[in-house]
Amino acid sequence: MCGIAGLIHRGQSSDVGSELTAMLQSLKHRGPDSTGFALYGEPRKGEHVMRFKVAEQEDMRSGFQIHDQVKERKAEVDRRLEEMGARKISEDTATEYAYRYWISFDGDMKKLADYVEDVEGAEILSIGNALELVKDLGDATVVSDQYGLGTFQGTHAIGHTRMATESDVDIRSAHPYWAYPFNDISVVHNGQLTNYWGFRREMERRGHRFMSNCDSELIAVYVADRIEQGDDLEAAMRRSVDELDGVFTYVVATADQLGMAKDVMAAKPMVLYESDEFVALASEEVAIRSVFPHEIDTYDPYEGEVMVWQS
Repeated sequence: MCGIAGLIHRGQSSDVGSELTAMLQSLKHRGPDSTGFALYGEPRKGEHVMRFKVAEQEDMRSGFQIHDQVKERKAEVDRRLEEMGARKISEDTATEYAYRYWISFDGDMKKLADYVEDVEGAEILSIGNALELVKDLGDATVVSDQYGLGTFQGTHAIGHTRMATESDVDIRSAHPYWAYPFNDISVVHNGQLTNYWGFRREMERRGHRFMSNCDSELIAVYVADRIEQGDDLEAAMRRSVDELDGVFTYVVATADQLGMAKDVMAAKPMVLYESDEFVALASEEVAIRSVFPHEIDTYDPYEGEVMVWQS
């Protein structure tokens, strides 16, 4: 079932953390197992923000030994960043197992990410100039409060509420997905791809890696791959509607754009509100009305439709 949502402010920053929290909380009934946020803030010149974890939430209940292991894993991540020439500018501890670093690095980002993720239990959720990706177990309010997202200022954001059906209830299986190792590309998705494995093998042959068996991650990698080959976001998404089989609605974000695509059968719901200053979209209208409680006009995008908005 799951719920997806996105919003973008045109030409200004706003309280996207609290806005997206409200939208996702109103979709809790579509997916209570985990919640994820991809938030886009103001870039810092020459710097990247890295969100990563060194354990799963449920691991922390296994006793004192895991706490020692978490400290050792984090120390090893720090050592490897330094070894690769990345300078840590600042550090925030989000939870006992999840961290937020601002780093300065001008080398090969894929090599850096691969080396960090070679640490046992380590997973980079995102590296970006603007993107910060946060996901964890619980509903939107729980995750937002846990990671202090209510005060996040930015231009746009996308998010997901997940009901686990075919995979585990853990952070790795939660959405959104970052298009590793591409800066600032993230995707949320409702639906199912029937040609997932064929396209995944093609992407792997092209050198891409996958952290999960979730078809939503494939969409993120597919879009990033098309952009790397020269497509703009809209062209990449239009191509995806033709090449990805199944029933799907997905929302993708880059550093300065928000996009939405529906398959040609339009079986998965999407409701949209658009004004000159603001765009909001979600699986259900109730999510948009959590941000705009007054009278507004919403509409459903057509089958096979692709739309892109600029921040």
